[in-house]
Order: sequence, then C-alpha cells, then structure tokens
Amino acid sequence: MTEISLIAFDADDTLWGSQTYFNTVEKVYCEILAPYASADEVSHTLRVTEKANIPLLGYGSKAFMLSLIENAVKISHGKVNGYDIGQIVEVSKELLRLPGHPFDGVKITLAKLRDTGRYRMIVFTKGELLDQENKFRRSGLRPYFDDIVIVSEKTPDAYIRLCKQFGVKTGQLLTVGDSYTEDVAPVLKIGGWAVHIPNYMDDKDTNYLHKIHPRLLRLSRFAELANFLCPNPRLMDESKLS
Repeated sequence: MTEISLIAFDADDTLWGSQTYFNTVEKVYCEILAPYASADEVSHTLRVTEKANIPLLGYGSKAFMLSLIENAVKISHGKVNGYDIGQIVEVSKELLRLPGHPFDGVKITLAKLRDTGRYRMIVFTKGELLDQENKFRRSGLRPYFDDIVIVSEKTPDAYIRLCKQFGVKTGQLLTVGDSYTEDVAPVLKIGGWAVHIPNYMDDKDTNYLHKIHPRLLRLSRFAELANFLCPNPRLMDESKLS
C-alpha cells in the first residue's frame, strides 16, 4: 500500500460531540413554536429552510441560527413575536459556546499517532471559520495537530486541494470521520484512504453502512485507530476491512 503521510480528521462528531447539542436546541425551538405547528412539522420545514440556505449561508451554528429565525417567521405566518425570536437567538448562541470536549480515547490516541513521527495530522472540517476555530481552541487538542483547515464543502476537489497544500499524493492521504458522504466517499473517489467511525449518521450515511471498499476501514471507537496506525499503517487488516 502507498505510505500514508497525512491524516485529516473531521472535527464535529468525530473528535468531539456536536449533533446532540443541535438536537437539544431544536427541541427547545419546537417548544417555542408549539402554538403554531407540531414538532414534526416545525422540524420538517426547518430542514427545508436549512437546505435552501446552504448556497448562501453554508454550514455551522450561525447559519443554523438564521435558518431557525427564518423558519419561525414562515411557519407562524409572520405571527411569531419579538420575545420568542429573542428566545430563539439566545438558545442558538449556546451552540457558539460548545465546549468541544473530546470523546473518550481521542487525546491518548492522537498522542500515540503523534509519537510515531510518521504522520502530519490536521483537522479538516467544514463550517463557519470563527465558530470552528473557537471550538478547536476550547477542545484542548491543538498541540496534537499541525494545522486546521476549514472549508465550505468537503468535495473531491477540496481534498485534492488539501493534498496539494501539504505536498502529498492523494494515495498518501487518510481521512478519519463520522460521515460517509463527506469524510469517506470523496476521498475514496480520488484514490485516498478513509476510516469511518459512525458516531452520528443521517439517512444518507445509513445507506452506505455496509458498503465495501478496499481502502475503507470501519471502526466502532476512535481509540481503535491506534491499532491500525501505530507504529505502522496496516489498514488492510481483513478482520476489520469493510
């Protein structure tokens, strides 16, 4: 196998939790809007609003906040009051204060990988620049990484640019993430390697849960990563191959 020299780690729901916080905010949001629609209807229209806003707003907590407000106005037919909008803004701000607390085993695993001296290690994530940088700082993981790269979308072209930025071939890139569609599929497409740790999966990822690929490894816990990369990469171990 081509020697892996660059490992790109996803951030949210790979290094630390994120989606559960968004789910909590959405639950409170549905309660605020209960006079206007059921929770299911509020959540459904919110997904539609978010999707429509992605080309303009991108991803992240601030984009989510704006979609919450826009959707509140739409689903209430303009009847939502200023007090409720204020509540939505305040609960949304909590997303900008997420602790970025690493999952169990993350720090010790990153330390083991770092100690091998074999890899450059970066965080490769999408979202809003300041929000992601602040979470990264609060996580306490900065000493383990060479850099953080924040993009608007994780596409094959984005990964190719990443390889050029760090002077490696696509076959020397390994990505580690929870999303098959964003952290795995684009990298396999360009000839790289991927580790899928499905901490949180949406409907799209569930469809790929059993997909087999010779450069794909699936793990149940982040800590298992050290077994396949320390001291040398051996991602072709057939007992774990997917």
